[in-house]
Amino acid sequence: MSMPQQVRLVEVGPRDGLQNEKQPISVADKVRLVDDLSAAGLSYIEVGSFVSPKWVPQMAGSAEVFAAIQQQPGVTYAALAPNLKGFEGALEAGVKEVAVFAAASEGFSQKNINCSIAESLQRFEPIMAAAREHGVRVRGYISCVLGCPIDGDVAPEQVAAIARELLDSGCYEVSLGDTIGVGTAGDTRRLIEVVGRDIDRSLLAGHFHDTYGQALANIHASLLEGVAVFDSSVAGLGGCPYAKGATGNVASEDVLYLLNGLGIQTGIDMAALVQAGQHICNVLGKDNGSRVTRALLAREQA
Repeated sequence: MSMPQQVRLVEVGPRDGLQNEKQPISVADKVRLVDDLSAAGLSYIEVGSFVSPKWVPQMAGSAEVFAAIQQQPGVTYAALAPNLKGFEGALEAGVKEVAVFAAASEGFSQKNINCSIAESLQRFEPIMAAAREHGVRVRGYISCVLGCPIDGDVAPEQVAAIARELLDSGCYEVSLGDTIGVGTAGDTRRLIEVVGRDIDRSLLAGHFHDTYGQALANIHASLLEGVAVFDSSVAGLGGCPYAKGATGNVASEDVLYLLNGLGIQTGIDMAALVQAGQHICNVLGKDNGSRVTRALLAREQA
């Protein structure tokens, strides 16, 4: 199988990246981040999440962020909407695409959303019906596809079954998430091989955390299997509050460097992406999680 000629990066920094930050982040800073990412050429940005502020305080201003960003033509501005109330909030804010998520393990499903996998899929039915009614596209996430902090190993066949249910229910794409970052390139290829037996690989995306430093290797393995969509977070922001020790998503800058080296087109400007990531890190007062950014900035200062 030949590698894709083009890859779409799904930028999750403004949502997945910021949701676990302890300090308050202003709406203005969130808007600036989204606008910077648009200007860098990202064609898909997950802007926020319509969930109870009691559970995810950082996402409380998502409607205000959607109202203030400079939406560019050809760019998808999406939001996480885990239940019907969240979907209705997203719809009110003018969101044209939402994401829902299920877990690949029963333990993580119970810990994360307090219900079984089967119950979580049933909860999506009213969202899917409302999305069809209002012409809103729905993207599906599956967490813990390569391992679970509670249940341990996860069978690829289980992931395949959930992916099929999400697609059958109306999701146009399913993102396979290595939430705790334990997967290796071999695991990743086996997973995609199993899931891809009866699901077209053009309907799959990869979402890799870098806990064990394997995210780029797993993305390369996915490319070899024909996957052409990857979730990433500018400056490597984010983590998983339900997975102790799990580091953030793979940095968008690092993924872009890999793709550029392979001659794969993305339409993203590296210099602008680096600036976007460094600016939000300065706002947060934290080190940049992108190795590429650290290397480029060090070279500039040398």
